[in-house]
Amino acid sequence: MTVRASVSVAFCTLLVAGCGPSGDSSGTAGSSPSAGAPARVQTAGVAAGSATRAARVDTARLLAADDEPGQWMSTGRTYSEQRYSPLAQITPENVAELGLAWYADLGINRTQESTPLYIDGVLYVTTAWSNVHAFDARTGERLWMYDAKVPREWGSRACCDVVNRGVAAWNGKVYVGTLDGRLVALDAATGVPVWEIDTLLSRDLAYTITGAPRVVKGRVLIGNGGAEYGVRGYVSAYDAETGELVWRFFTVPGNPADGFENEAMAMAAETWNGEWWKLGGGGTVWDSMAYDPELDLLYIGTGNGSPWNQALRSPGGGDNLFLSSIVALDPDDGSYVWHYQTTPGETWDYTATQPIIVADLTIDGVERRVVMQAPKNGFFYVLDAKTGELISAKNFASVNWASGIDLSTGRPIENPAARYDRTGKPAAVQPSPGGAHSWHPMAFSPETGFAYLSASDNALIYAPARDFIPNPRVSNLGIDLAASSPEALAELARLPSGDYVLAWDPVAQREAWRVPGPAAGMLATAGGLVFHGSADSLVARSAHDGTELWRSENVHTGIVAGPISFELDGEQHVAVVSGRAAGNYYAPSHARLLVFKLGGNAQLPPAVEFTPPPLNPPPSTAPVEVITRGERLYLETCWICHENPGNAGGIFRRGLFPDLAYSPALVSREAFAAIVLGGARAPNGMASFADTLDEEETEAIRAYIIDRANAAAEGPGSPYL
Repeated sequence: MTVRASVSVAFCTLLVAGCGPSGDSSGTAGSSPSAGAPARVQTAGVAAGSATRAARVDTARLLAADDEPGQWMSTGRTYSEQRYSPLAQITPENVAELGLAWYADLGINRTQESTPLYIDGVLYVTTAWSNVHAFDARTGERLWMYDAKVPREWGSRACCDVVNRGVAAWNGKVYVGTLDGRLVALDAATGVPVWEIDTLLSRDLAYTITGAPRVVKGRVLIGNGGAEYGVRGYVSAYDAETGELVWRFFTVPGNPADGFENEAMAMAAETWNGEWWKLGGGGTVWDSMAYDPELDLLYIGTGNGSPWNQALRSPGGGDNLFLSSIVALDPDDGSYVWHYQTTPGETWDYTATQPIIVADLTIDGVERRVVMQAPKNGFFYVLDAKTGELISAKNFASVNWASGIDLSTGRPIENPAARYDRTGKPAAVQPSPGGAHSWHPMAFSPETGFAYLSASDNALIYAPARDFIPNPRVSNLGIDLAASSPEALAELARLPSGDYVLAWDPVAQREAWRVPGPAAGMLATAGGLVFHGSADSLVARSAHDGTELWRSENVHTGIVAGPISFELDGEQHVAVVSGRAAGNYYAPSHARLLVFKLGGNAQLPPAVEFTPPPLNPPPSTAPVEVITRGERLYLETCWICHENPGNAGGIFRRGLFPDLAYSPALVSREAFAAIVLGGARAPNGMASFADTLDEEETEAIRAYIIDRANAAAEGPGSPYL
């Protein structure tokens, strides 16, 4: 569904993470940020006001990034977002000599998703809670650290943990988007804030920022998340020097009675029904962007509908533009140029916010300028970069919601049974909301012609919600996670499952190779290698056939972030951020910046000894009707963060949030209510939900968790497990 014109996921609610005994450190001793508190900067090795020429990035350098192959000046290295390094010192023949050059502890016990930048001898990296660190890339000395002082209770508005994916750099400044919706420009030499602006339409709405900004033509571009909480998506451009808003493009139309911002919104409104604006609409631009300087087009990826269930947000159907779309904009004024919608009438949380890559491909003997994406819905798309015309699409993972893409129309050939929003019946649908591919960076090698990504086969039973009542304080999915049927369960059992690393040929639209592996970001190099994280190490594979050639020592935690490669003193380095991708929430995260080079011989300290807490819940004594009510409330307000009590770590992740079956607060009605209603752990990220739940509802949730914890305690033979 390409349109040309000349007009100028999700989720965290109850008992949000941060409640573990290991607590949260922002890299400053005893730090406990609160609303309105000033940001904090720590410096070492540089003085405030230093004239050091740090991060002197401009348009000329970014456009000519390939002339400086040893730098990594933007999140994808170049505007094309290929995450391909032209460095070739590290090869299949010598990669076994790769060793740790140095490491730096990041001091924060949460998952890390940041892609570092390397600019003129300095590494810039963000952490969870939107903090920023600068390191001397030669010695590993921390030059400065900026504490964004995000109010910890804001974590209850974040769908998928309090992560941050990196900074942008421009003219001596680095830019970070904070979880609570601010865009901050920092002096690259000192970490001292230069300016700070609020990007949110309203601080009463559950907007968040987790993605990395980009800078194009002197403007800082940033989107946001929050579609599950009833917000309207948009992307904004700010003057990089002053922070002044230059333009804003909304991704879904607002209330027609207020008038539309532009012709694109009027066009989009024709594809919606009912009073969608009252539910926000969704379509948030929470991650992917790419810029093509040849065509002078900015590409953004948009998210899911709000709520997921289309029958609730747009009764009567419609494509619901610009949900789940790649949209091309004019970067000068934000005006619409074209769009391609990957999932018309989105109803499964099939975002198109996954990485977008610009490349030149030879297709049928003709060189084509294309954009490529492998979004959640499981199809790999190749589009004409100038017009948005669909060139090809094929599923790269197992799917059953559609049998293919009709190349004559660009539309998916849908499986009617997957449309639970129309049938009203439970349906086992593949992929699940976790997606066949999520945010994890994808790489493309011009040498092999392959795209590299982590992929997954997964599924979920979807069913319409009963008695849906919108609530901006909790996730508004519009589905009933407890509903099922014998037919749906049987179909779910038949569907394949598993995670793997995939090399995909976008010209032939077929798999080149695959190997088992967890979700993680990818880096391709001219040395014929692909680097990616695993559950406990960094891995290097042959870019040609996927053979594992090297694996780092055990780094005591998972790596999901995207690696980079840079050159310093004539030596190629590989850098990546580690931080709990899997495992028990209460375990130490060992969040670190790890830097490798040939002949590196640094050693990590021994892993901290950890004994998982015992599963010893109080007896389940509540009446069945109370437990049943608690299950419904839990699934509506808690599940997306904490997943199944006693068996957390299902379709989305493992270990990001406490498994509530282990909570010591279960033993006491008062203790549990003090957290949920009283905000006793707000400083750790668990906000009070007194405006959403009452005492009896909270007690019903506690009864449900206790019941599930007891079932889990029966062991592997438990029917629950």
